[in-house]
Amino acid sequence: MQSVKPVRSAKMLSCFAWISILALSSFAQSPSSLIQNVINRKTISLNGDWHYIADPHEEGTARRFYLNGKLSGTRPFVEYDFNASPTLRVPGDWNFQRPELQLYEGTVWYQKSFDYHPPANTRVFLYFGAANYHAHVWLNEKPLCEHEGGFTPFNCEATAALQEGQNVVIVSVNDARHADDIPSLRPDWFNYGGLTRDVRLVEVPRQFIEQYSIQLDRENMRRINGWIRLGGASTPQKLSLRIPELKLSTEATTDSEGLARFTLNASGLQLWSPEKPKLYRVEISTESDQIVDEIGFRMIETRGTDILLNGRSIFLRGIDMHEEAVNRAGRAHGDDDARTLLGWAKELGCNFVRLAHYPHDESMTRMADRLGIMVWSEIPVYQGVDFKNPQTLAKAQQQLTEMIARDQNRAAIILWSVSNETPKSPERTAFLHQLIVMARTLDPTRLITTATNQTSAAEQHKKVLDDPIIADLDVFGVNEYIGWYEGVPADLDITTWTTPYNKPMIVSEFGGDAKQGFHGATSQRWTEEYQEDIYKHQIAALRKIPFLRGTSPWILKDFRSPHRNLPGIQDGYNRKGLISESGERKKAFYVLQKFYRELAAQTGTAAQ
Repeated sequence: MQSVKPVRSAKMLSCFAWISILALSSFAQSPSSLIQNVINRKTISLNGDWHYIADPHEEGTARRFYLNGKLSGTRPFVEYDFNASPTLRVPGDWNFQRPELQLYEGTVWYQKSFDYHPPANTRVFLYFGAANYHAHVWLNEKPLCEHEGGFTPFNCEATAALQEGQNVVIVSVNDARHADDIPSLRPDWFNYGGLTRDVRLVEVPRQFIEQYSIQLDRENMRRINGWIRLGGASTPQKLSLRIPELKLSTEATTDSEGLARFTLNASGLQLWSPEKPKLYRVEISTESDQIVDEIGFRMIETRGTDILLNGRSIFLRGIDMHEEAVNRAGRAHGDDDARTLLGWAKELGCNFVRLAHYPHDESMTRMADRLGIMVWSEIPVYQGVDFKNPQTLAKAQQQLTEMIARDQNRAAIILWSVSNETPKSPERTAFLHQLIVMARTLDPTRLITTATNQTSAAEQHKKVLDDPIIADLDVFGVNEYIGWYEGVPADLDITTWTTPYNKPMIVSEFGGDAKQGFHGATSQRWTEEYQEDIYKHQIAALRKIPFLRGTSPWILKDFRSPHRNLPGIQDGYNRKGLISESGERKKAFYVLQKFYRELAAQTGTAAQ
């Protein structure tokens, strides 16, 4: 990956009027179809310092607009000047780079100038790993696209807008929360705004490999099925797929929509598993394009209340994770953060992580592939979204599509999740049903789940897991906080769980808060001892649930949340982490670690 050389031009960068380009109501260009596997393509990084201007009163959109594709209202506003403006690092959130922006929610305008020489016979796309939440993109005064959703990637075609020499890209990013958004108004995590993941120029041929899915056959673990779709192909094109290590190859021809399907017999295939996370180099070629990927092959399915990996019953020894940086404030991104966070999960004895409550950076899922950690990946349909609103459903479907498109070749991902803790209602159940149907259509090779906290009580201490959405799922997750939000830890000893559904269950959240280093009696809330006691009672209770096939307690690491403000204890953090925000292990960490090591020993699998 190359880096561009930034340039300065007083003519091009003189004033904020440049960003006052468009009345947003008239900006209707959607992103191009998502380009997959950008990391292994020819790209030019636009990461680094970007000039920024915070715009709490939306001056940028009120004063200038596009009319028939041309700038109107050319009067400069001397109050605003990108050259004189400070910078933010990209990727990164704005909240913890500038103290005055820590709690800011609204529009920030980003600007970067760079020198570029457009190659001949090449299409160029601007690719954003994520922009939270609503982004509009311009290049050299031309609107490219807008995108909504803070945790999924998008790309805009930039070919026609690029020019020889100096170029300027401007992005407005607004992270204000709305009732019809995904997530909605009150997510219980910090609303990190900005260009939080990589920004790149992606260079591809006129006809290029856009997306592909290469998976183990659902009926035969010695056969590989898949499809490859080309972008820009107006006539049938020949393509080839090779797996050199297995000495396998095949050829296919695309149809009128640029799609080709194939099947490969692979009798010598070593299957991916947490114990042996084998990845194969896969090569795809056309007459004009080629791309490589590292792909693992495994089968994930259910049988009754069992989860089967490669035909063998497994127990998911997991932990929940938020995308928070290690040893610094802000959003996590990149291989180093992924390696550290997943390394902590491995130290705990995990073979599984739940990436809550949104798709995490692509570096996380690729690192899980390499480390052998199974993954639950989730879209942020979180608690009470606007289930009656068709536009809200469309936003959820878009994010689901983008999540699956980006990561459908990652062997580590075994579960797509469509929601977390949604309240029961006919509208909600219909909303989630449509997402489940879409997920299965887009990717029939993985299991579908959700995390519910909806139960009925036959009588005190008898929980009936009967949320109607469970009927649509392959595996159901249950969030419960007995000992913290309900009762005391000893209540776990006399609580029973039953379900009318013959399906495997994951306890997808449990736990309680503790401030690292705060000690006291077992009965004293907020102490490490109280949290430790919850885990001891919880583990004893879990052992008695016959249909339990996994756990992912809440949560690996303390994380920022504006809802958590108890002075001297929370101070803006959710303290349910087994590790503090600065990396210290709490006592409950070792309780869960012991449990997971015992489970691994019983099943003959590696705990680390």
